[in-house]
Amino acid sequence: MAETSAAAQYGAAPAAAAPSSSPPVALKKGALVRLNLKAYANSLEAAASDGPPPAYVLEGPGEILAIKGEFAQLRWRRPVPDVWLRLDQLEPWSEG
Repeated sequence: MAETSAAAQYGAAPAAAAPSSSPPVALKKGALVRLNLKAYANSLEAAASDGPPPAYVLEGPGEILAIKGEFAQLRWRRPVPDVWLRLDQLEPWSEG
C-alpha cells in the first residue's frame, strides 16, 4: 500500500500546484508607505476607528519608524500622532 502525503490525505493541493503570485514586497524601517484601503476596510483596526481613515494615510507617504512582529509604527508628514498598523495593510508609496 502506497503512503500518501499529508496534503493529499486532507484534500489540500500540493505546494507545487498552488497558483503562483508575485512575492509580497518586504517593507523595512525607513520605507515610505501608504494604507491599502482594501486590506484595511474589514480589519480589526478599521472596526476600532471612529470613521473612515483620513485622506493623508491613503495618499501617503508615511515613514516606517519601527517594526515589531507583523506591525509597523508609522509617522505621517502631518502634525498627528504616530500609529501602528499591520504590515499587510500597507503598500509601498510611489509618487504620481
